[in-house]
Amino acid sequence: MSERGETIIRPFTLDIPQADLDDLAGRLAATRWPDETAGAGWSRGVPLAYLKELAEYWRTVYDWREHEADLNRIPQFTTTIDNTNVHFLHIRSAEPDALPLLVTHGWPGSIIEFLDVIGPLTDPRAHGGDPADAFHLVIPSIPGYGLSGPTREDGWDVRRVAGAWAELMRRLGYHRYGAQGGDWGHAITRELGVIDAGHVIGIHLNTLLTLPPSDPAEAAELTEDDKARLERMISAEPEMSGYAKIQGTRPQTLAYALTDSPVGQLAWIVEKFKEWTDSTDMPEDAVSRDRLLTNVMLYWLTATAGSSARHYWEAFHPSHPPRTEPPATPTGVAVFAADLARPVRRLAERDNTIVHWSEFDRGGHFAAMEEPDLFTHDVRAFFRRLR
Repeated sequence: MSERGETIIRPFTLDIPQADLDDLAGRLAATRWPDETAGAGWSRGVPLAYLKELAEYWRTVYDWREHEADLNRIPQFTTTIDNTNVHFLHIRSAEPDALPLLVTHGWPGSIIEFLDVIGPLTDPRAHGGDPADAFHLVIPSIPGYGLSGPTREDGWDVRRVAGAWAELMRRLGYHRYGAQGGDWGHAITRELGVIDAGHVIGIHLNTLLTLPPSDPAEAAELTEDDKARLERMISAEPEMSGYAKIQGTRPQTLAYALTDSPVGQLAWIVEKFKEWTDSTDMPEDAVSRDRLLTNVMLYWLTATAGSSARHYWEAFHPSHPPRTEPPATPTGVAVFAADLARPVRRLAERDNTIVHWSEFDRGGHFAAMEEPDLFTHDVRAFFRRLR
């Protein structure tokens, strides 16, 4: 690791000014609330009564300083890569043969997704596991998100982020490592498996999109379960994709509302934690209220609603053609039952080197938050064969 120029690794402590917290409380108290259609529930967005109650909890009960202190117990660092500040957690295992593992979040997630799996993955001995399964964890914030944001220039697409991750692992002295990701993290992780194939020994994904085949012969080979998975994803797309179309086309317009209104930022994120998780009536069925709010706080306190949304703009306006070659890197896939886009294995195997596939009867899109035990077990099982 270099100690000169912009390659320096800097220790980081999270310390939000009290004035920012006071401003948040004042904005929450002064919220101008809309009306709503009676009986609509979640069908038209976040229900008014639910959001009012959650916002009041945020204002009067939720204790940011408690969660800030919890985060500061985890080793945090920043470094400059490609003229951009990158924040990351770096937790080294006490086990001498631990495998380095880079873990990447997506939108509207953050490093908060992985807090419950840090202990079991870095110290399996203390969590009923085999010490031979230990990892050194590197958990970065994607440029433009939270403590790695906001970004000030265009071009931070999946390929550029993957390149930054390869450089980050090089700076940390990790020349043989694994990678894991979901949501945008899955795309970044797959790309990393291509551009840093000489160092990445395997990739584990808890998101993987498979599209219906255009070849009628291939379509005829699909099972009824395969067809049901594809139909579920296709039927959900019109209702569920509005956020992506807005963020992919007009992120700047959206940024004004979400950067000015904490309730707006809260609603924009909380809706996804209801729709994408294994929840029934409300997001807290799947993810604790305080964890949900801490995730929202990383967007609010850093004013990164706009720069995180620009990740979608880059995807909607690609600057180079997509890669045609599939990753040759050994790939493991964990499929959680409530994720709307559950992949079809026979289709996934066309474009990935699948060597491990797990199906779980519970859990959703934010797997490490919702089902940390299942997530941990599957990550351990996949990389066990590659160490």
